[in-house]
Amino acid sequence: MSFMFKPLDYDDQTAINRPQLDESLIDDLTFGTVASGKRIAADLAARAASGERGVTAAFDGYASASFSDLVGAVAQELLQLGVPVIQHSMSEVYKPVEELDQMVADSLPQDFELDPVLLFGRLYEGDIADFIDPVRGTQLTESMANVPQGTVLLLSGLGSMATTFDEVTDVRIYLDVTPKNAAVRAREGRLVNIGDTSPRPFKELMRRNYYVDFEVIVKNRKRLLRQGLIDYYVSANQPRDFVLMTGETALAMLDSLANQPFRTKPVYLEGIWGGEYMRKARKLPEGPKNIAWIFDLIPMEVSVLIEAGEHLVEFPFSTFVQAKAERIVGEESVKTFGTYFPIRFNYDDTYHSNGNMSVQCHPDGELCRSMYGEHGSQDEAYYVVATAHRAKTFIGFNEGIDPHEFIEAARSSQETGEDVDYEHYVNHIDSVPGRQVMIPGGTIHASGRGQLILELGSLTMGSYTYKMYDYNRIDADGAPRPIHLAMGEKALKFERDTSWVNENVAIEPIPDGSGEGWEQFIVGKTDLMYYMTKNLFMDAGATAEFSNNGQFTVLTLVDGENIRVYSKSHPEFYYDQRYLDVVVVPASIDDYVIENTGYQPCVVHKTMLREGYQELMQAER
Repeated sequence: MSFMFKPLDYDDQTAINRPQLDESLIDDLTFGTVASGKRIAADLAARAASGERGVTAAFDGYASASFSDLVGAVAQELLQLGVPVIQHSMSEVYKPVEELDQMVADSLPQDFELDPVLLFGRLYEGDIADFIDPVRGTQLTESMANVPQGTVLLLSGLGSMATTFDEVTDVRIYLDVTPKNAAVRAREGRLVNIGDTSPRPFKELMRRNYYVDFEVIVKNRKRLLRQGLIDYYVSANQPRDFVLMTGETALAMLDSLANQPFRTKPVYLEGIWGGEYMRKARKLPEGPKNIAWIFDLIPMEVSVLIEAGEHLVEFPFSTFVQAKAERIVGEESVKTFGTYFPIRFNYDDTYHSNGNMSVQCHPDGELCRSMYGEHGSQDEAYYVVATAHRAKTFIGFNEGIDPHEFIEAARSSQETGEDVDYEHYVNHIDSVPGRQVMIPGGTIHASGRGQLILELGSLTMGSYTYKMYDYNRIDADGAPRPIHLAMGEKALKFERDTSWVNENVAIEPIPDGSGEGWEQFIVGKTDLMYYMTKNLFMDAGATAEFSNNGQFTVLTLVDGENIRVYSKSHPEFYYDQRYLDVVVVPASIDDYVIENTGYQPCVVHKTMLREGYQELMQAER
């Protein structure tokens, strides 16, 4: 399960994108919930006055959206304008809770042997219309089709823009919320599952969100975006400070952003093994301790900030990709992965921490699809950015040992509390900056203490980490951290030992081109994974040109101060990248240029889909 369970309630405002926006787009923005309500109400009142029948308006959005704030403002303004108002809530038409629980039960199995604390689930394959009671839905549809002339009917709630109501909805207002804000609201008890009237216990609520609610909400948002059905788009992250624009303006702003290199807004999370490197590097607040994960580009969890005149407008990154996938990732990626960004990026920080990450593994493609309904294998990769003394990266089993003995030792440790000599069983390599290790699903691994790792991952909606051994640690709530030995034993590839690691996933750098003041090397590549990585070494002041080849490239400045990344044909499309920033060069940019604008040499880590990835994904399926 994603660690977005408990994001820090901290806004990093440094990842600002400055696309070249037409002034008409900026002029179309309305700031403030009351002002937004007046604008919508004026439109609805005009439509109601000119039509032969009344007008229906649907207010839908992402989980935790505060519909009542905006609907209340609209209704109040309509009444002041003398327009009769009828209000309906989606809570009137949902199926009973017991029926909904039964409907989604297959997505939330209760198997405590394989999943001791019920973290995992199976992606729900239906859509948000499934939550609507057929009889109640029909009755509401008839009411919406027969609104008296001069009257406005307001329907609000998750699913109000479902296909059920398409033919009887005149105006669609979509309230989007970033996943981080939704998670914070969930933690504060301000989010309920679809059809519920009060929050479930937190972990139960979020488990259903990730495997059911978020799935159907995002699927419906994609339909609305791709078909251009949104009349008004609302950035609804601050309940009383909404930002309203037309759907056309929202799409045009995102289209402008897709012209240039961009960065997403990071999210920070605490963890028991968290370190101190990123806190100091990014000057984060001193309050939170053990910042373990930094989600710099976890596609379904982060957002994008766009500078619009004197204001910042925030969109969920997944909204951006759904709307502009072909321009961001390229046509071939969309054919293979759909409207998803297919690689995730985060930092694992154990620098000056009290311990390693857990000894763990992830499921391969067969397990991911059969158990969780996922797209393919949960593969990962570790790139060592910085280390303290004696840092290690653990991967594969040592040669000459019996891996099953490790399983039994870990199982016994759960019962007795005795420590396991995990280094006897698990192979390690000394961590040095610049070392890349690829980790196909089924490979035992762990990031050791004392390092900052740039972690890459494949496209899965959930996060399936089977902890095999966690040093008998206690979590922040005082309970033993969950171990998943049963699933781990199913997933492990026991033959992946030291020799296999050295030959297949921890390769020596391979020269991959050079020019004046720069050299490039392939540092991570395996036939078992669909993406690959390179390192670009640049002298101060050096410039290097590259082609995107119809896809995207992700650049991380892992050493040095600053670089400028820009389109060769349109230099005005650029991003000034700083140390540890993760920046996407979208497929819309064919030839791009990297210029080392700092006074020191620099190293740029590059990630892209490898040649032949389509065949690998097809074979997996």
